[in-house]
Amino acid sequence: MTQPDVPHAATAGGQAPARLGGTAAPAEVEAVLRRLEYTVRNKLDGLLLGSYLGLVPGPGSDPGESRQYYPGDDVRRMDWPVTARTTTPHVRQTVADRELETWLVVDLSPSLDFGTVRTEKRDLVLAAATAVSHLTAKAGNRIGAVITNGERTVRVPAVGGTNHARYLMRRIAATERAGSGRGNDLARTLELLRRPPRRRGMVVVISDFIGDASWERPLRGLGDRHELLGIEILDPRELDLPAAGLVTFVDPESGEQLEVQTSDRGLRERYAGVARQQRVEIASMLRRAGADHLRLRTDSDWLADLVRFVVTRRRGVAVRPPSRAGMIGVH
Repeated sequence: MTQPDVPHAATAGGQAPARLGGTAAPAEVEAVLRRLEYTVRNKLDGLLLGSYLGLVPGPGSDPGESRQYYPGDDVRRMDWPVTARTTTPHVRQTVADRELETWLVVDLSPSLDFGTVRTEKRDLVLAAATAVSHLTAKAGNRIGAVITNGERTVRVPAVGGTNHARYLMRRIAATERAGSGRGNDLARTLELLRRPPRRRGMVVVISDFIGDASWERPLRGLGDRHELLGIEILDPRELDLPAAGLVTFVDPESGEQLEVQTSDRGLRERYAGVARQQRVEIASMLRRAGADHLRLRTDSDWLADLVRFVVTRRRGVAVRPPSRAGMIGVH
């Protein structure tokens, strides 16, 4: 089942983000992105005022770049390997704890090019990324992204400022749809972010998490250093099937086709059972990795779900193990 590749405006209240297809003109895309940004800003501004997470007072604890030693520098910060290599005294600078980074892992593989209600899953990815970018830029932190469509991966460096956040959204919106037969390689994408190690911050993974479950291990590795948030994108037809008679299903990632008689009640019940189990396993994997879990559906008000999640985290209600405490937008 496919949907037309036509952009449309976001509805009031954030109930359906704008649809951005490959045929949209640049001016049209820009207008849609601005409209989406205003929707997010009007809803989220004020929720996180005054919130800022600092690990320890002072200049910071995370190692940064090395620079040449000057009289008066703390000798305890001497960078001996660089000093020996250059024969010139160097000290290791530290990164202030407020100078944090948020990295988006944006999954736009073919399984996201699907939606049966208000919008496509792909458009919810953009909406979620816009909200996270707004919260990050508002706090004065840097944001970067690793974007993959299953065929090509793009890395956008972490930079601060509203202009960069808008540029990042344009890059996500302009990501081309991959052809069929291109699977979700989320594990490889996470490894690209894991190595080399990044500065301490937050990693937000936006995906439907469908396919190979090998992504849990690299996500756990990222959790050793970063706060984690998994945003799961879901369409209701992935949970249950309607009684629509004989239907031909096409796997967007493998290209395989299968005819199914959806009037068979037993088949629909088995499908729903397997689908529920799959979602339980995804939630368990995110929990084991120490990640907060936010689920956005194409048949619900995504912005209301996001606001509810943020408010819940501000109240200190745990959505992941206490040892991984943290929340979106609080850096």
